[in-house]
Amino acid sequence: MKGSPYLPVFVGVALLISGVQSDVSCKGTDGRPGQDGASGRDGWPGVKGDKGEPGTLADGPVSSSVLQRMKGEKGSRGEQGDLGPKGYQGDLGSPGLPGRPGLPGPDGKRVNRGQQSDQVGDQSAFSVIRNITTYPPFSQVVKDWVDVVNIPGHFKTNTGEFICDISGVYYFNFHSVARVSICLAIVSTVLDKQLVFCDYGNEQVLSGGVVLQLTAGDKVWLESFQDQQEANVIDNSQSKQIIFNGFLIFTAQ
Repeated sequence: MKGSPYLPVFVGVALLISGVQSDVSCKGTDGRPGQDGASGRDGWPGVKGDKGEPGTLADGPVSSSVLQRMKGEKGSRGEQGDLGPKGYQGDLGSPGLPGRPGLPGPDGKRVNRGQQSDQVGDQSAFSVIRNITTYPPFSQVVKDWVDVVNIPGHFKTNTGEFICDISGVYYFNFHSVARVSICLAIVSTVLDKQLVFCDYGNEQVLSGGVVLQLTAGDKVWLESFQDQQEANVIDNSQSKQIIFNGFLIFTAQ
């Protein structure tokens, strides 16, 4: 019997398959986990998103954090707190620049017998002159005066008297020039005695003065006084001149 020509091939294939099955059945051990890798780099910034819709509060209690973020209506002003302690006095600063002049104040008004008067300020002054050649009658008020100054008219030329309207301190004086002996007296309701001034002879120049404190209604005047003079002097008709002055020094409170 002749042998088959394909027999060696079959034997070889069978041995090959047997060897492969033997390798598959042999299992190896599990491997160990590897180490973590290094951190990756940050990514590029993303695109800005669209604006969201306004938020709404759901019904129910609201958390305090939400209320703090919401702006409420302005409340009423609280009561003033207690005054704090006084601080230390600071250093004196440098002088400031001069201020502008203030506006003029209103005109003052004087007191007229306890009431306000329409006259502005406290004014009272007079100067009167007598240029008549006749001798003034003895023990009578000297009259026939002509105003030189009379503000605001407290000297009465018709009676020859100064009538005080503003209480205060006044100064009165007179001067006379005559070609005959002459005596003049300053008389007032506030004086107990007359203030007599005399000069004798020819070409006489006589003067006298006094300071008086007057109240409203008091009077001051001049009188012609006979003091050791001859009676015929009253008939003298030579030139005679008398000037009588008075003014307010200051008002009395």
